[in-house]
Amino acid sequence: MAPLRGAKRRKKVAAEKKAAMAAAAAGQGAPGGDWWDGFCMRMAGTLSPAADAHRFEFLFKMPRRTFNYVCSLVKDDMMVRASSYTFLDGTVLSLEDRVAVALRRLNSGGSLVTVGTSVGVNHSTVSLITWRFVEAVEARAGHHLRWPDSDEMAMIKSKFEKIHGLPNCCGVVDTTHIIMCLSSAEPNCKVWLDHEKNYSMVLQAVIDPDMRFTDIVTGWPGSMKESSILHSSGLFRLCENGVRLNGGKLMVSDGSEVGEYVIGDAGYPLLPWLLTPYQENDLSDLKVEFNKRHSAARTVALKALARFKDTWKFLQGEMWRPDKHKLPRIIHVCCLLHNIVIDMEEDAAMDDAQISHDHDANYRQQVCQLSDEKAVRMRDRLSEHLNSS
Repeated sequence: MAPLRGAKRRKKVAAEKKAAMAAAAAGQGAPGGDWWDGFCMRMAGTLSPAADAHRFEFLFKMPRRTFNYVCSLVKDDMMVRASSYTFLDGTVLSLEDRVAVALRRLNSGGSLVTVGTSVGVNHSTVSLITWRFVEAVEARAGHHLRWPDSDEMAMIKSKFEKIHGLPNCCGVVDTTHIIMCLSSAEPNCKVWLDHEKNYSMVLQAVIDPDMRFTDIVTGWPGSMKESSILHSSGLFRLCENGVRLNGGKLMVSDGSEVGEYVIGDAGYPLLPWLLTPYQENDLSDLKVEFNKRHSAARTVALKALARFKDTWKFLQGEMWRPDKHKLPRIIHVCCLLHNIVIDMEEDAAMDDAQISHDHDANYRQQVCQLSDEKAVRMRDRLSEHLNSS
């Protein structure tokens, strides 16, 4: 599906929410005949048919209307062979059953056997349904994760300035590690060994002030540093060539201009379009203030990635001998689902008070000393501007 831009995308999201709410209302309007009641009864005695909306969100990590929207997205792909998948008693799984099984596999962190036993299906059925779901979401939901257009970017910049006092900021870039279990006898296993001695795959993401992913790249081995992953990414190429972050410039107090930029931690190089914090000792008041605002704005990425890994627990635990060709696609789909939940609930408050900001527990901060001279001057001018405004 082609990316949607500007007003067309906003109208589409509004229509999606309206359709999902109508579908949810229709499903909940038939006493005793709701799919949810039947699914509760199959959950190995863990749920009662009277389970409320909070229990639904606990199980599937999304409200009912968002669940219905996801079902509408993947319906054609998931129901190609309508009678292919059955419960252990021979009953054919409905569309909602299939989506529910796949979501439980991705968000519970449970094994194929555990998830299958809990819902009354064979573990091989869980595997087949989950992969079909991954393919369907990947094919149908791409418009939920894309680089913002000029109108959307203006709103992003406004929020970063209003909330964190960083004008012309377009996002936060950060990485997180997806831990894997590999045999030491596996060929090339050492390339996946990161600096904390874990086997891992890295996800790099650019995140907006609403915790939405606007750009991701994954599949790189944990042995690579943040700066190396950045230089290998499409984000670096597009920004270096002026295809991205080429919008309106900020006139600062000395009369010069500061272009659009994203911010990142000390593990990234300082570039004209990627501003990192000051790292030297004995910082001036100007630099201390810049670092303070920079750190506050970066918390949106920490929250988003922590929320992401807390929701999709399939990616949080240690996966035994994962398929390293399929795993990047699963990570991508979880990112799409992360954004769908935000897009469908954009008017609701996002409660992340209970989520730790430490998405990479026990990982030390990487440090990159590379800096572009033009970026050094730009960061200094922006620091002076923040002090005078």
